[in-house]
Amino acid sequence: MRTLVHLSDLHFGRVDPALLDPLRNLVRQVAPDVVVISGDLTQRAKSEEFEAARAYLDTLPGPQIVVPGNHDISLYNVFRRFVQPLDRYKRYITDDLDPVYIDDEIAVLGVNTARSLTVKDGRLNKEQVEKIRATLADLDPKITRVVVTHHPFDLPPGAEESDLVDRANMAMEAFSQVGVDLLMAGHLHTSHAANTSARYKISEYAALVVQAGTATSTRGRGEVNSFNVIRIDADRIEVDRMGWDTVHSQFQLLHTEKFLRSGNVWTEAVDGMMAAGI
Repeated sequence: MRTLVHLSDLHFGRVDPALLDPLRNLVRQVAPDVVVISGDLTQRAKSEEFEAARAYLDTLPGPQIVVPGNHDISLYNVFRRFVQPLDRYKRYITDDLDPVYIDDEIAVLGVNTARSLTVKDGRLNKEQVEKIRATLADLDPKITRVVVTHHPFDLPPGAEESDLVDRANMAMEAFSQVGVDLLMAGHLHTSHAANTSARYKISEYAALVVQAGTATSTRGRGEVNSFNVIRIDADRIEVDRMGWDTVHSQFQLLHTEKFLRSGNVWTEAVDGMMAAGI
């Protein structure tokens, strides 16, 4: 079994400082095999915000798979936005925009979906998709394949279709061919877990999509601050949603969702059985 901690949308520059120590302490207690941060480390891509984010990441366990979000590109500085869109991110966080972690049970691939030509939308290009395909193609089929982006491949109820990552259909076809199991994202500040069968009609394939809320930002959009703890076995994934308890000033388990794999299809488990949905 492998354990991932999934943080997203930290938004240094608009964080609630009361959450930082409890979050750090709980992440250390979980002792994950990988910490995943799915974008928007800052609010306005300022140097001091990246410095604060970097200092905080340094207090969390590793290895870490970190990808940028749209807020990590300067919004108002036109030169930085279009000429050096991720210069500060690469200086303070990492210059690897496509980080990879692989062991004998999991492969976790980070992909940059942040783009300077749009304010909040994201996209993948063919080169990125081909790199994912090439990285995963020759791995042992028993290895669980995970792709991390900021912008999501599927949406919780009520979300706008424009929030989907662009070229998702192209990417999903490639993912089905190399058996991507789990798609992790942020961006919406809303927690969500489901399979992809309703949106993507791909024969004998349905990946699991796990969305993280905002771990530390004051921009909660009606949901408490939260993050995910994901436990991965070869044919089973459990997603624990940890939410902020304002009364006790701590993160606590809100609920657990369980998913089972049959072939290349992931389906929610209900009372020990797989729920209908394919």
